[in-house]
Amino acid sequence: MPCPGTISDLHLPGGNGVRIDTAVYTGYTIPPVYDSMIAKIIVHSENRDEAIAKMKVALEECVIDGIDTNIDFLYKILENEKFVSGDFDTSFIKTEFDL
Repeated sequence: MPCPGTISDLHLPGGNGVRIDTAVYTGYTIPPVYDSMIAKIIVHSENRDEAIAKMKVALEECVIDGIDTNIDFLYKILENEKFVSGDFDTSFIKTEFDL
């Protein structure tokens, strides 16, 4: 869900195989009418398991205070057995998380 407000603290992950696409910064105010994706985290690695592990670490390193984010939900996806095994389709969120 979109969450307008001011980002009071921001720390984004980095490192080999981690890319962040964003324009937000500490003190940035997200207006009530905006694209709800304030940042995109992209990771790559040698294989799926390593990429999932790298993404978990990247999400753990994220600090975005002052607004609500979906970081906890993304972490739950990464821990889901069907997602980890690659056994999912376009109904994944609805069937696995009852949304």
